[in-house]
Amino acid sequence: MLQDRIRAVTRETLRGMRRGIEKESLRARPDGALALTPHPAALGSALAHPHITTDFSESQLELITGAHASAEACLEELTRIHQAVYRAIGDELLWAGSMPCGLPEDKSIPIGHYGTSNVGRAKTVYRNGLSWRYGRRMQTISGIHYNWSLPGLGNDEYFALIRNFRRHGWLLFYLFGSSPATCATFVQGRPHALKELRPGTFHLPHATTLRMGRLGYQSDAQASLVVSCNDLASYARTLQQGLTQVYLPYQKIGIREPGARGDGPDTYRQLSTTLLQIENEFYGKIRPKRTIRPGERPLHALRERGVEYVEVRLMDLDPFEPVGINATTMRFLDVFLLHCLLSESPPDTPEEIACVSRNQECVAQRGREPGLKLGCGVGDRSLKEWGEALLAECAPVAAALDSALDGSAYRDSLAYQAEVLRDPAHTPSARVVAKMQRSHNGSYTEFVRALSARHRSVLMAKEFTASEQERFARLADESIEEQRNIEAADTLPFEEYRKNYLAVERLGIPT
Repeated sequence: MLQDRIRAVTRETLRGMRRGIEKESLRARPDGALALTPHPAALGSALAHPHITTDFSESQLELITGAHASAEACLEELTRIHQAVYRAIGDELLWAGSMPCGLPEDKSIPIGHYGTSNVGRAKTVYRNGLSWRYGRRMQTISGIHYNWSLPGLGNDEYFALIRNFRRHGWLLFYLFGSSPATCATFVQGRPHALKELRPGTFHLPHATTLRMGRLGYQSDAQASLVVSCNDLASYARTLQQGLTQVYLPYQKIGIREPGARGDGPDTYRQLSTTLLQIENEFYGKIRPKRTIRPGERPLHALRERGVEYVEVRLMDLDPFEPVGINATTMRFLDVFLLHCLLSESPPDTPEEIACVSRNQECVAQRGREPGLKLGCGVGDRSLKEWGEALLAECAPVAAALDSALDGSAYRDSLAYQAEVLRDPAHTPSARVVAKMQRSHNGSYTEFVRALSARHRSVLMAKEFTASEQERFARLADESIEEQRNIEAADTLPFEEYRKNYLAVERLGIPT
């Protein structure tokens, strides 16, 4: 059946595959501590720049490419954005690891600011809410989002892909997880089960990605949302529940600071008291996405115009790569996503969703443990056996892509991941621990600081033409002007804007 489906996909469809990247990175000082400086003015407006913004923190850059027909073209644009950034941040580093650099106390981590417009203030208030709900340290974790589409797909095909991705996404934790250790400042004052590797560094001996484990982007509150992906209607219904259901612990936080006057962003603790303030707060490993119009809610866009692409959110930064990812990894993601699309994808159930979550947590925390077994489906199965079966099923998918694109790069990428599966010492997580111990006496901060400095040198040495410098300078100026225009066009008081934006009617009509 899978072979038949692969054969039915035309060369033109495969050549129409598109991918783009959103890459988060903390700005760090040369000594490995978090840079507390504002978003550099030379980078333009974080609100309006098309390629350079901030994520949670003023110190956390988000670099955004367009959608590209090849991995190489996507990486080329990502590299140019990095080069522009490094020419604007002085002696600061882009932190190469997903787990953060040396952090100050929680309240000193600066939240992103986006100007005085209502939309900009809402962005800051949303981040205030994340701070109150989860703490600022958790939000400083960084990663890569891989945006992927194939022409001609409808909602049902995308949701079939998403269901299979959730079932098998643990394999990506194992193959690409690169965050088995963290600086002690990340867990300071928090309960955890990590082991001290050396003073200042904690890890788990067989972990692949702490970022995606219990200390990372997890939420006990969101665990109450059993998000079915059987179709757009069921997904939207569950998401709307989270966006409209008041959650008692968040209600106790309150929306405004007690006794606050005025409506500046500092007078607000959060946008709402619901389980999710807005759609972006839902911590899914993969999301269905649709480009939104100005002022439009993402859920409304999905309901009105359907799924446009999927956003893969579980990829760690590869600390060994100057821009956090390489073409070999991207090509495997293409193969994996296409396999998820073309394979049989039965409906999910609450029981399966819970089992999938256990598998993911198990691989995140214990993925390199010898003999590790995973559940779901037909009973327990060893990680290695299950992984080998999945890679074998991916082989004809890689061959079809190579045939359409006249090469062997996809099969080469698959062969490389097969080697990683065969020998856990080849996983990025094992390489991180080995090199950290061998070269930096087990210090996470020193290890990543050295890699970050090396990447800075590599990127600064690459050619960056005068025309490219002028283009990014123009983009920065245009973004500042656009922010001014947005601010000048505002007419509503912020509180009225907030209530209007959060009105349930703006979520679209359920179908």
